[in-house]
Amino acid sequence: MNVLYTTNDIFCAKVGTGICSIFENNSDLADITVYIIGQEISDSNQERFQRLADCYNRTIELIDLGNLKHFFPFDFDTLGWNPVILARLVLDKLLPESVERILYLDGDTVNLRSLKELWEFPLGDSVLGGCIEATVSQNRREELGMADLPYINSGVLLINLDKWRREHWGDTIISYYREHDGRLFAPDQDAINGALLDHIAYLPPKYNFYNIYWFYPYRFLKKRMNDTFYYSKEVFDESLEHPAIIHYLGEERPWRAGNHHRFKADYQKYLNLTPWKGDAEEEGWKTYFFFWDIFNGIMRPFPALRYRIIDHLIPAFMKWRKRQLQKETNRK
Repeated sequence: MNVLYTTNDIFCAKVGTGICSIFENNSDLADITVYIIGQEISDSNQERFQRLADCYNRTIELIDLGNLKHFFPFDFDTLGWNPVILARLVLDKLLPESVERILYLDGDTVNLRSLKELWEFPLGDSVLGGCIEATVSQNRREELGMADLPYINSGVLLINLDKWRREHWGDTIISYYREHDGRLFAPDQDAINGALLDHIAYLPPKYNFYNIYWFYPYRFLKKRMNDTFYYSKEVFDESLEHPAIIHYLGEERPWRAGNHHRFKADYQKYLNLTPWKGDAEEEGWKTYFFFWDIFNGIMRPFPALRYRIIDHLIPAFMKWRKRQLQKETNRK
């Protein structure tokens, strides 16, 4: 199995935790090679990744991303997201030619059970497979030219890299991003969805399991998709009972002080098995989570109202995140 992460130096402990969870829960797979496309990874973190690989007798290969302008010769604005997210759009140019299929995972994920079934998932004629994100607004789907198609979350992608290369889908996605002036709300994710459209297979939600599945009931999520192109109740319920990949999506992340994420203990469990054990929590979040927990408690009986409020708040969150990213850049 080939697995891919992208990261900068700041996020290495989280990526290391995710890799550890892969190694721990996939002893049934004879070969696992993890590729990390990194940007300015320190020598100390590179050494930790090697220690982690040696501990499990697996392979971790680091690939330097270099200057993104080499791949994107036009102005772009990632609107608060770290530019390293764009690396997944050029993986064909960075990974070895021998890699024909790859499982891409965001750095804020942990694996709880074997991924053999996912790795062998039949993609058919599709370029890649992803999990449906039903909470994306209808307006955004229309803007991307996919009003009648499901939108996927790009945090977990099973990619037929051989087909991606042969049919030049990477160039198609980058062209799509360029045609939108390098400004998409969720840059890489929107570009993948808008460019690939009906060349996407839909993976069960257990492989990208995140907070919408306990904030919103099945009936609400299915309605968001106009009752079409959504998972059956059986697939949905099986994912609730046996999630395989937890995606710590949003601001409620298990490494932030004061959060009560329901899968926080799983993150801590795998972190403690890595060379990053003892990585300090991010401070300054306790007040935020105090009010977040109250909000979620009040909104639990009102999923539609909760959705409308969150949908209106997201642009404000993105502006704040953009300011924080600019501060980090200025400090360098």
